[in-house]
Amino acid sequence: MQVKIEESWQKVLANEFEKPYFENLVNFVKAEYGTRQIFPPARQIFAAFDACPFDKIKVVILGQDPYHGLGQAHGLCFSVNENVPQPPSLVNIFKEIADDLQITPQRSGNLNRWAEQGVFLLNATLTVRANIAGSHQGRGWEQFTDSVIKTISDQRENVVFMLWGNYAQQKAKLIDQTKHKILTAVHPSPLSAYRGFFGCKHFSQANKYLIDNGLEPINFI
Repeated sequence: MQVKIEESWQKVLANEFEKPYFENLVNFVKAEYGTRQIFPPARQIFAAFDACPFDKIKVVILGQDPYHGLGQAHGLCFSVNENVPQPPSLVNIFKEIADDLQITPQRSGNLNRWAEQGVFLLNATLTVRANIAGSHQGRGWEQFTDSVIKTISDQRENVVFMLWGNYAQQKAKLIDQTKHKILTAVHPSPLSAYRGFFGCKHFSQANKYLIDNGLEPINFI
């Protein structure tokens, strides 16, 4: 099946696109976009892949679901479009960055500036119905994104994986910890951030690991 996705991803995921579950997933997603309001816009479903080619990945941050409010989601986890108010989890991410790195992050919640440096911002589920969180879970996206994570683990080296919250941490089993760095913490949601996300210092740890392995650090501003 021909999928409109960045060339390096097209190559490493070619076999995945041919599997029966993926064809079923595509049919479901097309039907949803044809009959309901779905986020992100269809052309941005694979925006995280397009913004961060496979061979450029340095850091993986894993989310669960796209934002389901109007105008928020644009295909990168935790990120929102320009001029959209920052959701609480993103606000807390920026608070931790400010404390950890002693910098003042930009006001924009659009994290394309990170993706262009090698931060792969992957949601486990790539689409969602408007105003209904989790509405596209269990339809095949998780099988696809699990394969994406395992492909990164198998074919790349020295990647930092930031796994926030119980859901993301379950993905650690897909990652070869002898080749990569896994950082875990509670989710940055206001419900949990004060129980260990604040003070986790993942951003400085990630950059130290990258530097120690001869790679350019990420500017998380």
